[in-house]
Amino acid sequence: MATKTAKDVLVVTKENGKDEIKLEYSKLKKALLNLRAVNHPLRKQMLTLLEEQKKLTVTEIYVKLRIEQSVASQHLAILRKAEIVETSRNGKFIFYSVNKNRINEVSVLINDLA
Repeated sequence: MATKTAKDVLVVTKENGKDEIKLEYSKLKKALLNLRAVNHPLRKQMLTLLEEQKKLTVTEIYVKLRIEQSVASQHLAILRKAEIVETSRNGKFIFYSVNKNRINEVSVLINDLA
């Protein structure tokens, strides 16, 4: 059972009527954005590749996955917006890597909900 207590807080009461989980809408919205971002077959492949290689440029990603550069860039933008990947610059090259801290934050929220 869910009840709204404050402007940005949702309280979920478990079936036993005793345990409650307080959720901030902003955090929940961000977690949902993250889940949607990773719930795509190509983005899952990108994340697996980045996990294996530690950091890659967009060129390395689209060559290894055999996709168009524009497709790789669009999907990386979605992952960047959700803060699932982070970027670092070395000269003219931008490297992408998995943001493990963000993945852990989302995992904690999901575990709290379960």
